[in-house]
Amino acid sequence: MGLWWAFMIGKLEITHLRTLEALFKFANLSNAAEHLDVSQQAVSAQLKKLRDILGDPLFVRTGHGVAPTPYAKQIEPHVSAMLKQLAAFPLPDGMAHDAIDRTLVISATDYAQTVLLAEMIKPLRDAAPNIRLITVNIEAAQLTKRMQIGEIDLALTTSGYVPDGLSTEALFTERYLCVTGNPELVPADTMSLVELTQHDFVVVSPGTPSFKGSADGWFEKQGLSRNVVASVPSFFVAQQYLCKSDLIGFIPSRLLPHDGLYAIALEKYPPGYEMVAAFHPGHQTDPMIRWLIDTIKARFVAP
Repeated sequence: MGLWWAFMIGKLEITHLRTLEALFKFANLSNAAEHLDVSQQAVSAQLKKLRDILGDPLFVRTGHGVAPTPYAKQIEPHVSAMLKQLAAFPLPDGMAHDAIDRTLVISATDYAQTVLLAEMIKPLRDAAPNIRLITVNIEAAQLTKRMQIGEIDLALTTSGYVPDGLSTEALFTERYLCVTGNPELVPADTMSLVELTQHDFVVVSPGTPSFKGSADGWFEKQGLSRNVVASVPSFFVAQQYLCKSDLIGFIPSRLLPHDGLYAIALEKYPPGYEMVAAFHPGHQTDPMIRWLIDTIKARFVAP
């Protein structure tokens, strides 16, 4: 029992504790979600994980929200104590974030620049007002070397584009949606994959120009092939191509909705991709790198 319980407790994450704290405080999923700055679905998902880990319903629905179970009441002071301890956890160099004065260089994909960094700039400025941020486009060939010599502090990219020699930490998994700029192509119901492959596609190939996109292997596994007529280096260019043509493409869900694009419901979708933070192993305890990664993971939940 002791080993099993230690194993289960080991699955608890900071986000789980913060979710519990918010539910104890507000006794309402919607209010807790607003407090945590996440969706109500995200709070529900965290609560489900907690129920699986701890083996207790924790909260039951009432007429006005949720009420803690006897076990939840029992662990409430422990949750509060752990969060207080974490809040007082010292930085490796003993310096508070608002006292750190440095330039932070982040290499990021076009997706990460818009979805992650644009959302993180205010929290970063609030936490560390003396930080200066430089964002550069993602690269793979020289990334390890540039991190070794200190030219780049952190990379935000997909797991498949991280070169050897770097440490990575998973952030979340993104999923693809199928879209077009021509509403006449959108069926009233779902579109079959066979029908989908009758249309022309645009693909995103950020590294080497290619007419092979990330979904082509998936189509082949379905016994199908698609006709790719345009290849572009970024999702933002792809969005423009789609808006002004009859082409079809797959766009990450967090870049949608987008004016002029219409979603096509499919019977099944290609697999998504994992967003990761990559950094030099020697920067594992860098206080600002650690804060950025933890804050991104806390704020962004896979849609």
